[in-house]
Amino acid sequence: MRVGLSRCAVVFEPGDVPRAGAFLVHDPSGGPLPPEISLGEAAEPVVTLLEGGEVVSRRVPAQRVPLNRLLPQLASLDGREAHPAAAFWGAAAKLALHVVARGRVLPGVHESGVDAWRAGPFDVVDVERLRALAAAAPASARSVPVDADADQLVLPDAEALLREFFDGVADTLPRTPGAVWLTGDPRYADQERTAADGELAEWAQQVAAGVDEGLRVGLRLELRGDPAATPFTAVVRLRNLADPTQVVDAEALWAGESHGFGDRATFEAVLALRRAARAWSPLESLLAEAEPVELELVDEDVVDLLGGGEARLAAMGVDVDWPPELSRELGARVAVSAPGAQPDDVAAFFRESGPLPVSWQLVLDGEPLSDDEMDLVAKSRPVVRLRDRWLLVGPELARKARERALPPLPAYPALGAVLVGSAVVGGSRFEAVGEGWLGDLVDRIAEPDAGPEPLGQPAELAATLRDYQRRGLRWLERMTSLGFGGCLADDMGLGKTITLIALHLRRAAGPTLVVCPASLLSNWEREIAKFAPGTPVRRFHGSARSLADSGFVLTTYGTMRVDSAALAAHRWGMVVADEAQHVKNRLSDTAKALRSIPADVRVAMTGTPVENDLSELWAILDWTTPGLLGRMREFRAEWGRAVEEDRDIATAQRFSRLVRPFLLRRRKNDPGIAPELPPKTETDHLVPLTAEQIDLYQRVVRDVMAEISGSTTEIARRGSVLKLLVGLKQVCNHPAHYLKEPSAAAGRSEKLQALDELLGTILAEGGAVLVFTQYVQMARLLAKHLADRGVPAQLLHGGTPVAKRDEMVRRFQAGEVPVFLLSLKAAGTGLNLTRADHVVHYDRWWNPAVEEQATDRAHRIGQDKPVQVHRLIAQGTVEERIAELLAHKQELAEAVIGGGEAALSELSNAELRRLVELRGV
Repeated sequence: MRVGLSRCAVVFEPGDVPRAGAFLVHDPSGGPLPPEISLGEAAEPVVTLLEGGEVVSRRVPAQRVPLNRLLPQLASLDGREAHPAAAFWGAAAKLALHVVARGRVLPGVHESGVDAWRAGPFDVVDVERLRALAAAAPASARSVPVDADADQLVLPDAEALLREFFDGVADTLPRTPGAVWLTGDPRYADQERTAADGELAEWAQQVAAGVDEGLRVGLRLELRGDPAATPFTAVVRLRNLADPTQVVDAEALWAGESHGFGDRATFEAVLALRRAARAWSPLESLLAEAEPVELELVDEDVVDLLGGGEARLAAMGVDVDWPPELSRELGARVAVSAPGAQPDDVAAFFRESGPLPVSWQLVLDGEPLSDDEMDLVAKSRPVVRLRDRWLLVGPELARKARERALPPLPAYPALGAVLVGSAVVGGSRFEAVGEGWLGDLVDRIAEPDAGPEPLGQPAELAATLRDYQRRGLRWLERMTSLGFGGCLADDMGLGKTITLIALHLRRAAGPTLVVCPASLLSNWEREIAKFAPGTPVRRFHGSARSLADSGFVLTTYGTMRVDSAALAAHRWGMVVADEAQHVKNRLSDTAKALRSIPADVRVAMTGTPVENDLSELWAILDWTTPGLLGRMREFRAEWGRAVEEDRDIATAQRFSRLVRPFLLRRRKNDPGIAPELPPKTETDHLVPLTAEQIDLYQRVVRDVMAEISGSTTEIARRGSVLKLLVGLKQVCNHPAHYLKEPSAAAGRSEKLQALDELLGTILAEGGAVLVFTQYVQMARLLAKHLADRGVPAQLLHGGTPVAKRDEMVRRFQAGEVPVFLLSLKAAGTGLNLTRADHVVHYDRWWNPAVEEQATDRAHRIGQDKPVQVHRLIAQGTVEERIAELLAHKQELAEAVIGGGEAALSELSNAELRRLVELRGV
């Protein structure tokens, strides 16, 4: 219901009594409501629409839903994804519930003579919030005109409509048995309309009148006096809640000047003062005076104000105006120190050092106070003279100046705090800075793409590096010279290999071991021979397994896993993990084998540092820079849940600052990175299902959802969810794919027909195309289908031998075969296929970064033609909903957040059904 509601417009319609209010829910385009919306009785309200700047009206199909029935759905609505009108009333519902939850409701008598609760009393903050919300009200949220028959349509006043809604909420929620105990009468607990007469009506009117009169006045304190010679004088000032800008001294009220506050002005002032005294006790002494106007404050009173009294008063809408010559700019931050001089091997220091000293540091205008100034603050009154100004010193600041030492931090968490720029102390987050060489180190490494070091390249390199490649080399040289490792996570095709070859030549510090997929062995050999001629290159793979004391040794992840002992016994100046996502699972044998190989420095290369979740990035960086991110359990607790599950942007930004020095990520479309690359155009092709596919799709949803509902264990449920998603995607591809048939006729799948049409156009224009699918079975069906049609094509998958892969790449690049069918997992990395000017994704992967990496087989350095990317999506199916989710996930890609089928398995059965149900059929 929530998903459907978010797509609808919602308008509040006041009732003849507050609790009779209702919402009109309608399709903003004027069409019928979605089938899943069936909340109330049918209605056809007049709504206003802006057409060409004119307000017009028409009747639209709608549901009239009682306020109490829709209130829970509105309060839980995600405003970021909802229609503006629904988002507005969702925000209003939350605010109204907040008011009622604080007990801000009053019994009263409606003008019709029946009992009615209403919202109130409001304090200043409530009024300000309500008015701010009213100012943001879209026309669609109040689109039922005041008079539908008038010549000129007028929309209801937003603030008045909000107040009626608040009264409606207040007249609905308190109607419980508890209301009888409060009022002594069952009528205020009953939904029925009964007359509130006699003593009950008189009582309700007295309660409302007394509270209303009192709460029409808000309190304000103005502190006056010489900072050098307290006590201050707190002068009571009052403001009209109907017009918060109107402020007068209490003295004027005692003189009989009401200033718009009403006939009960003095009584109101005393009530407001009594409420404020409950928040800050020194005001109680004023209540004993006949005409409370001024209060003499001693230092202890000012300390109490600064230590929490001011915040408590603010929560009640009471402002405290301090003398303008007093500054509140004195602040505190955390300082982390690293003793002695910077060591030669900085990374070893952080791995092996004990905890680092941490202390409080007071700052003014960004500059730390000296020890003498800190001593003065520690011993002073709540007002201190420093650097030619008067400063307010709260009790917490004074305590920090006295008790400066904080518990020390382990070395890597201390470095992390300085990199992030903040640390949590006592549950609150404070700015954190590095002292001594630690601060200089962070300044040096914080921006990996910049630095004072010259942008040069080794004389032995037989190529001219592009500017961004030289900056990448500078970063790698800087980090490895400090003993740190790093992850070069540039987009595919930006030249990571040549950058690592240049780093090897620059370091000249022993042999470099390169671990890569088997398909990249030949590529590394060619690149080294081309750019570093004369540098020894050996393979540690197959039957030819030799090691060396210089140059490069190339091996595969599989060989490394089974022969890690031989590799671990050798001394390596550097170990490089190319396509490092292969060791994203820290518990895999491959990852364990890689960790067992010692090296002076470690460098990871990958275009997708995160494919599914942040634990993969942890696995890579914990290998390149052990200890930086702590243990996995601590990492998940501090970063993983907040970034991935809560989508906490502030936490994601802090995490980005932490890993930024150790991970260099550049994209092709970044300014100045690859201006010579031609444009890339992406198009989504929505195709309908055939009748056969519709029947299969609905059958899979029905059968597997029943299986999921009956699951007795979490493991069984996860397996069924995966079965559901895979089955539906196979149906969307082609019935033959799902039914495991040997051939696929085009007439049974609109997606296959769309592919035929695309290929016909591309080949007629002399183009070349890559067709990716995540399923080898589907790739084989496509290969047979194209062969039957006489379309020249070749198929590469995970079982293709290395030598044959190289030959297939050569044939495609030479123009001998214009259609290259590739399984996404086997061919999404490591191949240079710049002959292609079209890329087709026959089905969607769960992570946009994986699709981009596959596209980068064509859109990379060396490409001189515009690249067209085509994504085939089955309309109305889970594929279309996944496409929407991927578009949203792309916005989070810069924070290296991923997700996939595992995340979808966490959905509830209802949410899962909404995701996979067939729509528009």
